[in-house]
Amino acid sequence: IHRYVRALTAEPHIAGTDAQARTRDYVIAQMQGWGIATHAEQHDVWLPHPVDAGVWRVSPSPLALDLLEPPVPGDASSAQPAYLPVNGYSGQGDVTAEVVYVNYGLIEDYAQLDSLGVSVKGKVAIARYGRSYRGIKAREAERHGAVALLMYSDPQDDGYVRGDVYPEGPMRPPGGVQRGSIFNGTGDPSTPGWPSVDGARRLADGEMPGVATIPVIAIGYGNAAELLRDIRGTAIPQTWQGGLPFRYHVGPGPVTARVMVRDDRATRGFKPIWNTVGIVRGSEFPDEMVVIGAHRDSWNAGAVDNVSGTASVLEAARTIAAEVRAGRRPKRTIIFATWDAEEWGLVGSTEYVEKHAAELTRGGVAYLNQDVAASGMMTFGAGGSPSLRSTLRSVVRGVPYPGGEGSVYDAWRRMGNVAAGAEPAMGDPGGGSDFAGFYNHLGIPHADWGFGGPGGIYHSHYDTYEWMTTFGDTAFANHAAAARIASAMLLRLANADVLPYDYAEFAQTMRRHLPALDAQLGQLGQLARLPGERPASDGLAAAIDRMEAAATRFASARDSALSGTVSRARLVAANGALRQVERSLTRAEGLRTRPWYRTLIYAADENNGYSNVVFPSVVEAARRGDAALAASELADLVTRFDAATAALERATTSLAAG
Repeated sequence: IHRYVRALTAEPHIAGTDAQARTRDYVIAQMQGWGIATHAEQHDVWLPHPVDAGVWRVSPSPLALDLLEPPVPGDASSAQPAYLPVNGYSGQGDVTAEVVYVNYGLIEDYAQLDSLGVSVKGKVAIARYGRSYRGIKAREAERHGAVALLMYSDPQDDGYVRGDVYPEGPMRPPGGVQRGSIFNGTGDPSTPGWPSVDGARRLADGEMPGVATIPVIAIGYGNAAELLRDIRGTAIPQTWQGGLPFRYHVGPGPVTARVMVRDDRATRGFKPIWNTVGIVRGSEFPDEMVVIGAHRDSWNAGAVDNVSGTASVLEAARTIAAEVRAGRRPKRTIIFATWDAEEWGLVGSTEYVEKHAAELTRGGVAYLNQDVAASGMMTFGAGGSPSLRSTLRSVVRGVPYPGGEGSVYDAWRRMGNVAAGAEPAMGDPGGGSDFAGFYNHLGIPHADWGFGGPGGIYHSHYDTYEWMTTFGDTAFANHAAAARIASAMLLRLANADVLPYDYAEFAQTMRRHLPALDAQLGQLGQLARLPGERPASDGLAAAIDRMEAAATRFASARDSALSGTVSRARLVAANGALRQVERSLTRAEGLRTRPWYRTLIYAADENNGYSNVVFPSVVEAARRGDAALAASELADLVTRFDAATAALERATTSLAAG
């Protein structure tokens, strides 16, 4: 793993660059050297890169801000040429206007500005990162009439307020910049919802949904101070005060700034990206696939994000290739993927899923995601589909914890102060990483995990090998633990006679979400209660109960069948039905707000991006105050759960057959 990380962090490797092509070649060479059939799949996608950018304080006291991070002594990587800190899919422009501070740039922050009588129309907005996806911040600034947006990481959030800054500590220094995409979509913006392949229909620039039209630039908090320090005007709400050593004000005035972005969209807007795909064919069920993936692109050298994940996938591939050479080929096909252009909007993985949708829908067993597999040594976390959580817990019970005694599971419990009889909390698959195409679009169960620690170098030029070996996973021990989990998960899923989904836990998890759903529906008046004062979600609760009962019957039939001899035909039929359980909880037309998101169980919040929404079709109707639509969506969701239950019953019948 040390060798992989050293090689893959040798230079910044942004999607669409020659350096990223070199990471493609490295990964392919490694996998082919282990005997894994590996190839690259190219997609030409709309990916404009900035060619010039600048921010100037025009008044008072004119000053040109230096946007690039200064090199850090002792970190040779930080002295390499950096990608301009223009947010991915920024608009172009050259504008000069008064500056208005908008706190985190959330929807509620603009509502607060309205109450203060402050408008950003015709102004340059400046927002701190955090509490929402940066694309939502750009969307809201544009909706409210701002002519440009500047975003910075406040020291209160990941700088000196949190700890010593790099190179003395792991936190963000004044010049550290958080790059990142502001695209409010998934995949190639020019082919929304269909694969970007030769001959594909493409939208023109200006027609692509979710793409900003105003210039958006990321700056460090040192530069932000040069603008925020002299803003006056309206006093801020107290909660808007950040960590810079002066009192913040909203404005507008007297600070005026010029913001300029130019990119190559007119000359080279489309660029090639490459997914790498390594395939180990299954010995018994080759058309059933377990996929593990990590994005290979970064905004920089990317030691944490995401060379750590790529290294985990590579090490799992090396391990399983050795098993194959020793004559132990997995029963199902295993695919080892590294995705390109994730940082721009899950582009590579989305194009792969859209291109291979038919075969994945038929045979996809699970998708395992490695995004930031190891950034430190203090925490462990995991998440994904509730159907795979028990399998993941079982696996981590068998992986030694590198930072102390016991297993990773034991450390996980200690870190979370988990009460006796309870299980560690696990994250929901709302969106934001490469599992989205598999889970949110196709309904293929997914799991992810990783080790963490304090840090403030996210998406900056300081996400380097030197940072990792000084402040992160210094000996790569947690990288290795992540890869051990990956290998064990892959083999557990690939070799199971009956796929190890736990739909009893799935149903129990769904039931825990019902009180929050009722609270949301309670705001609609006539839907608050059904006749007899029953909760509005009573019908859904009954459907979930039916699913749990079917899952319990299935588990009994599975255990009984596996205690004897099960024919291949029965296994194929049972596993085929099991793969349809979560597919049944999707619908082809998707969410009304975002048709690409087909699952009706989890989605990223349309107004936040980092928050997850459970039962999004119902919740989004309730948020709009549409009681009739909410009732219709609730009824539709009940039919989806009953279809999932029917799939479970077919699996039970298949195993119980003679």
